[in-house]
Amino acid sequence: MAGFNRAEYERRLREAQRRAETELRREIDRANRENQRQIDAYNREMQRRVDAHNREVQRKNRQAVEGFNREVARVNQHNQRVDARNRAVISDLVRRVESGGRSLSYTPQERVLADRVAGAVALQEPRQTDVFLSYARIDGSEVAQDLRERLEALSVRIWFDEVSIQPGRSQSRQMDQGLSAARCGVALLTPAYLAGRFWTERELGALLHKPTLIPVLHNVTFAQVAEYSGILPDLAGFETCRDDLSVIAEKIAAAVLPRAA
Repeated sequence: MAGFNRAEYERRLREAQRRAETELRREIDRANRENQRQIDAYNREMQRRVDAHNREVQRKNRQAVEGFNREVARVNQHNQRVDARNRAVISDLVRRVESGGRSLSYTPQERVLADRVAGAVALQEPRQTDVFLSYARIDGSEVAQDLRERLEALSVRIWFDEVSIQPGRSQSRQMDQGLSAARCGVALLTPAYLAGRFWTERELGALLHKPTLIPVLHNVTFAQVAEYSGILPDLAGFETCRDDLSVIAEKIAAAVLPRAA
């Protein structure tokens, strides 16, 4: 038996190791290539989904913008019609006053009040409503409802608690917002109103120092109003004992609706 050749053994061992290492590198390379292929396929699929999602979002955004623009155009058209109607109402009221037809007859104090309110309205930025109607429900609800309907028939936009207050939300907060959103405030002064109930005191307190407060006296006199903390030092307002509500509504509309330039 030939003797053991250590050098040949080690040479063959090194060759076997090199072949094993080479095969291992090939396997690693194949595994890496497969992993990269799967990663690339995954990335392409994710990019496809992202692109599809972005296209859908853009489509929905375009639809939303187009819908919003249509709604804006519709509201603008509505506002233009309302403005045209307001101008027609104002022109008709002014013609009545100036032509002596069914004229609106003002006392000197009423004329000062109407001119003051109209002048203040002319300087205001656009508002959501024309009039915040303040009244005491205990004795003013029926008259307030009647006045509201007559004003709305003249295209005056009214904040009226029975239709403007939304359940489930703070009543005081909604009233504050209504006061801020209106061009003018109409205070229907009745005996219960002068008794100083909480809500009427709150509303009147917010309206008192504004040049756009329009008092309407019902079943009370200016002397009685003067005793109520002197709230009307100029004693100006419209009286249901002097004019019926249709005439008072026309006087209020003539003062609060903005006139065309």
